[in-house]
Amino acid sequence: MQKRLLIIDQLNLFFRSYIVNPSLSANGQPIGGLVGVIKSLQKICRETRPDKIVICWDGEGGSKKRKLMNKDYKAGRKPIRLNRDIRNLSESEERTNKIWQMQRVVEYFNCMPMVQLIFDGIEADDIIAQIVHMPEYKDWQKVIVSSDKDFFQLLGENTVLYRPIQKQVLNKNNILEQFKIHPNNFALARAMAGDRSDNLEGIGGAGLKTISKRFPFLSEEESKTITEVVDYSKDQLRENSLKVYQNVLEKKDILERNYQMMQLYVPSLNINAKKMIREIMKEADISFNKTEVLKMMTVDGFGDVDWTELQASFRRIVLDNQP
Repeated sequence: MQKRLLIIDQLNLFFRSYIVNPSLSANGQPIGGLVGVIKSLQKICRETRPDKIVICWDGEGGSKKRKLMNKDYKAGRKPIRLNRDIRNLSESEERTNKIWQMQRVVEYFNCMPMVQLIFDGIEADDIIAQIVHMPEYKDWQKVIVSSDKDFFQLLGENTVLYRPIQKQVLNKNNILEQFKIHPNNFALARAMAGDRSDNLEGIGGAGLKTISKRFPFLSEEESKTITEVVDYSKDQLRENSLKVYQNVLEKKDILERNYQMMQLYVPSLNINAKKMIREIMKEADISFNKTEVLKMMTVDGFGDVDWTELQASFRRIVLDNQP
């Protein structure tokens, strides 16, 4: 039976729980991020039955490499806040609580049978991409947990995307059917379209629907290049004057920069980071300290949160990873 590796984009999962879960501790403080993460993990483990779990966090400062390429990368994002009033928390109090909940999640996970990865100046996207490409897991099924479209490009024979918010599991055929763009060319298409959430402008006048129509070869499995897109645009301009082709030529520099920032086919990691990921994945202690987790839950006021199924999943994972 094929082994299954669960790779979680943890900040993405945490914020989903933090925003919508209304759980409060005994003293009335928000703990929705904590409780929601535990509940989500239980559901995901029940549905995917992983043999190993890897938690990937964004490192301090985000991606230094991308910010060097574009100083406006992810600039202007509004702070993620609760979508409800709880005890009339001030913005400062809410920020303090949010940071505490994230740090607490790390402490919980340290007592659970999983691997946690976080590196200053590196985004979870690159860590996840590196794991997907690791030869050690070539024959494993990789299940990426995230609502982020950036991971569409990584989908392949043994890699799928579990999207908790959308409640769907996507494979490469789903992407090709929905967007008429192959995952191997999805980063190139998004480089043209841009990404408003990351404050990356595109070439203009071209969403993914237009791009798939005007550049039909992006549906092919073979990876295409920027040079091929440029040459195709030149040829098309001899027959028509569609703005999208003109924009490719006029904004080639934006296209090239976007592609370098968006592509995950070659993870944006230095040699030391790649080595550390491999070593941590290989040497991690896959154990379950249930007693310590229960102590933390009592302190944090979890109340009667039922995580029985998750405990069963953890016991199975511990057994599966014994030497």
